[in-house]
Amino acid sequence: MDPTTSSTYVYGRASAVDQLDDWDLLPSVSAGSLSQEMFYEGRAVEEKSKFKSKLVSAWNSVKYGWTLKQKSKFNKGSPLIMLGKTYNLKDSGDKERFRRSYASFLWLTYRRGFPQLPGSSLTTDSGWGCVLRTGQMLLAQGLLIHLMPADWTWPVRFSGVKDDLDLLHPADWTAGEVGSKRGRKLSVGSLLDRPMEATHRRVVGWFADHPTAPFGIHTLVELGRSSGKKAGDWYGPSIVAHILKKAVAASADLPNLVIYVAQDCTIYLQDVRGLCERPLPQSWKSIIVLVPVRLGGQELNPSYITCIKKLLMLQCCIGIIGGKPKHSLFFVGFQDDHLLYLDPHYCQPAVNIKNNNFPLESFHCKHPRKMPFSRMDPSCTIGFYAKGQNEFELMCAAVNEAVSTSAETYPMFIFSEEKRQDVEEEIVSSITCIQRNGEPNNEDSNSMDEFVLI
Repeated sequence: MDPTTSSTYVYGRASAVDQLDDWDLLPSVSAGSLSQEMFYEGRAVEEKSKFKSKLVSAWNSVKYGWTLKQKSKFNKGSPLIMLGKTYNLKDSGDKERFRRSYASFLWLTYRRGFPQLPGSSLTTDSGWGCVLRTGQMLLAQGLLIHLMPADWTWPVRFSGVKDDLDLLHPADWTAGEVGSKRGRKLSVGSLLDRPMEATHRRVVGWFADHPTAPFGIHTLVELGRSSGKKAGDWYGPSIVAHILKKAVAASADLPNLVIYVAQDCTIYLQDVRGLCERPLPQSWKSIIVLVPVRLGGQELNPSYITCIKKLLMLQCCIGIIGGKPKHSLFFVGFQDDHLLYLDPHYCQPAVNIKNNNFPLESFHCKHPRKMPFSRMDPSCTIGFYAKGQNEFELMCAAVNEAVSTSAETYPMFIFSEEKRQDVEEEIVSSITCIQRNGEPNNEDSNSMDEFVLI
């Protein structure tokens, strides 16, 4: 169904045009003329929807573009933790390493001007696709760890310009510059033949806003349709975890990688081994473990903050799909009582990755942002990566120790040596919630924020 005729519209889009069931009772209007009239009304609604979509895109570009380069203040006297690494900002070397590491995350944001999404006329995900984008960022981080050397960082310091999308006037062209007829100025870094540059670009291409990209917005929306989702709907962190699992399983580019999604806040180890084990002499498959959790009712239970910090201190952690209510963010670290994140809400033009030396700058963010833990939405999905069997066993031990810090409440999630008896591929309509009193509880959907509704 075209989401422009859906009764659940995002950001105040118009509700569906009423369909007249008794049109044949109106003798003064022929069926043909009424059908034509309804056709034009449908066209008008579609055009209105497109116009509103453009307005939302423009608003996000202005709103988040304005704040994008505002600098967050960091405490030089406190260590900054980012996915298992600690940075002392007093030290100039550590400060530079932090800057380069942060800029190496793939920054996947709202885009506009891409081909229409499956089953809709939408050409942008602005206003509704933020959880899909943060899910992409988590998966991208897992893929970079899976495919790149452990110490790899994007060589941002070689950039010759602030943005590869900067255009040159014809008079500024030189014989040594490589670019299109429009005179796109390529950064120095994109002209150098580095060993890992091809892999970096290949990973970026997998997330392109094009129907053929295995982890692009078009593929994720298509996979979400089997779970009752469509373009323009809200996607919760849990359902996005299952969509990512399906996307990796369907990809021919990653035969040695699988995704496991925990069920009922439990990681069933026999199920994981069943996914990863292969006959000798083949080795275990690498695995990304995604754990959807809800850490409180309408607000984050502060008892879990220490546990979240412990998890972000682990090198096996690849980030958290989380955010504020109705505002998804990709959490990658913390300093004191503030979370470090990447924000997908800046709406950028779609990039044609089929062009040689397509610009990379819009896929990386150079401006670290942070927010208080107290504003974190309780619904989130935590990601972990293990290269092989030994790494998986070490991961289980480290993660189990970290989650034990929430023992005063109900544990954030647990490990079980058993095999799950009732395995379901599709997500149930509710998620187990963790309350401070230590008892699991299925919250009524009316009491849950729209962002965390699953």
